[in-house]
Order: sequence, then C-alpha cells, then structure tokens
Amino acid sequence: MFSVRIQEVPLPTTERDIDGLVAWFIETLCLVRKRGEATADLGRAGPVHRLLRDFLFAQPTSSWDAQMLADELALTPASLNHHLARLVESGLVGYTNEGKGWRRYYLRGGSLSNAIEFFTVQTQTIVRQRLALIEQLWTREPLRMALEVAESDTPLLTLGVVEARPIREESNSQLSQWMGDFGLLGERPGKEAHANSISVQLFEVLLSRGAPLSLDEAAELIDGPKARLGRILERFRTSGIVERVARIDRLSISLWTAMLAQHQRRGEDWMLKKGGFQRLLNTKQQSTLLDKMKKGKLKVGDVEQAMKSVKPTEQMLLLNLLGGRLPMGHRMVGERPEEAAKKVTERLDRVLRRMRRVGELVEQLDR
Repeated sequence: MFSVRIQEVPLPTTERDIDGLVAWFIETLCLVRKRGEATADLGRAGPVHRLLRDFLFAQPTSSWDAQMLADELALTPASLNHHLARLVESGLVGYTNEGKGWRRYYLRGGSLSNAIEFFTVQTQTIVRQRLALIEQLWTREPLRMALEVAESDTPLLTLGVVEARPIREESNSQLSQWMGDFGLLGERPGKEAHANSISVQLFEVLLSRGAPLSLDEAAELIDGPKARLGRILERFRTSGIVERVARIDRLSISLWTAMLAQHQRRGEDWMLKKGGFQRLLNTKQQSTLLDKMKKGKLKVGDVEQAMKSVKPTEQMLLLNLLGGRLPMGHRMVGERPEEAAKKVTERLDRVLRRMRRVGELVEQLDR
C-alpha cells in the first residue's frame, strides 16, 4: 500500500555534495525520525542514508537481497525490514520474490528520475482522489471579509499521502481516517483517530464555518484546553488546507479596545498627533470619539458608526498607530472545496518539482 509523509524542505545549499542531497530526500520523505545520531552530520552514519547513497542511488540498475544488505549495513533483519518497508511504501523502491521468502530490492524504473516519476504520478493521483471527500463534507458558505489579508508566515507543508482503504477500526469514521492519513492528527494519532476526538470535531467546525474561527470561539464550541486547540489548529495549517488570517470582522472591537487603552494611558493630545486621529479621521469623527472617551461612554457601536466612511485599509493603519492588534482566526483555505484542493495540490507540486531537481543533481554526480 502506498503510504508516505511528505515534508516541504528548502533545496540543498550545495549541488555537489551527495550526502547533502541524500539527506534532503530522507528529510523530505520523513524516512527517519529526527532524533539522536540519525540527524548528526547529515545522518551519514544512518542505515537509511547509507542504503540510499551506497546502494539504491549509486547502483540504480542493480538489486539486492535483504540478507546481503543486512550484512553490509550491520543491521539486524528486523531493523532492515523496517527501513525497507518504509521505502517500499513510499513507492521509490520495489522488490521481486525469489522464493523461500527471499526478496530482492531495487530502485523502481532503473533510475532515480524514473523512480521519482512513478512517485509523482502516484502521489498526485492519490491526493486528488482523497481530496474528493472534502467536497462531499464541505458545507462552509463563502464569506469574504471587508479586507482580505494574506498569511504572512505560511508554515512549510507537511502532508501524509496514503491510498484509500476500508475503515480500520469501529471507533474511526471516514473523516477521522482521512485526517489521519493526511497528517492532520500528527505522526501518532492514537485516540485522536476516533470519530469524536477533539481534532475531528474541530475540523468539522471549520468545514461548516464561513468566518475565521478564533481560539476563544473554538474553546467555547469544543470542550478542550486552548493550548491544545491551538496546537491542533496549527497542525491543520501545515497540511495547506487550513489558513490563519486576521479577523477583519473584529476590527471595530480591536479599535475600541486600543482607543480606550491609549486614551487612558497617554491622553487626548497623543491620540490626535501620534495615534492617527488627525491623520485619518475628520473633525467630526475625532470629536465624537474623544468626547465619549472622556465621559467613559464609548461603545463598540460608536466606533463602528464613526468608521463607516473610513476605508478598511485606513482603519488597519489607525489600529497600528494606536498600538492595537487584530485577533487571528483559522478557516478552510479557499471559498469552495475546489479552491482548497487546488491550493493543496499546488503546494504539493512545488515539493515534487524540487524532488525532480534534486534527483537530477544526484544522477549528475553518479555519472
């Protein structure tokens, strides 16, 4: 069964170092967990690194039986089988049965570029097929805010790619298994793979919610600590199917909070000269807001009314000058499921293009 975890990694800084190129493949395909000596010195001493560098990449037209590889790599058969199974599941490595339980392993296609081509086709096909489930479950109504602010710190993509199969456990659902396969439940889902887990409930909310979901709102809707909900939402972001955006719909509340805080702390003169009132508001707006702040009667509705004629971009500037900040919220990327699928596949294609490039560099070094 095809199963791989793909992680977006910047291209290697050197094109002539085979160890750096091999390490890039290992990190991109998450073939080794990052711990201990496996990551020291690019993992040159690691069994997977040596298996790829000295055998599969160096001799792409050859094949090896497990016993010989175990002897060469000084591994127990069980340890070697674990690593080989991961490589076979990733689609880069194949094997032939030689009888009596013996297998010979080889790089698919007879070259690294061919193996990557096989990998690319399988990955794109499986992701396209599996994303169809989102279209079935998507009930989110398109809701555009007055001002859309793009993400400024998009995390690197981490995506699980597993071909469809029957639901494994009674406690799982089609959605929870899908989330586990895509990496939305982490490397070791455990109880999070249950149909009623916090992660699944949170994702179901995002599938049906138009406005971005703040952490406070998530805590109200789902019984769970904010810290845990925040980690789950950030994990969703790494899959590329969820984004974090500024809550422009909460702009009036943020302005109201910032105005009251700065008026109490620095006074009217500062707000006029340095707080942006004279720069961005007309005389009537200034006097209305300042008078109500003096009397301690300024409400959110007053701010909304005063800001009706002010462009959202200028309101954002005013908030910045007042030292305020907008709360952030999470939502499904795109207004429709087709857009979400397109954005995920575009980011995946970028990783696959890098794989082809690094594969070409490896083959150039072997010539």
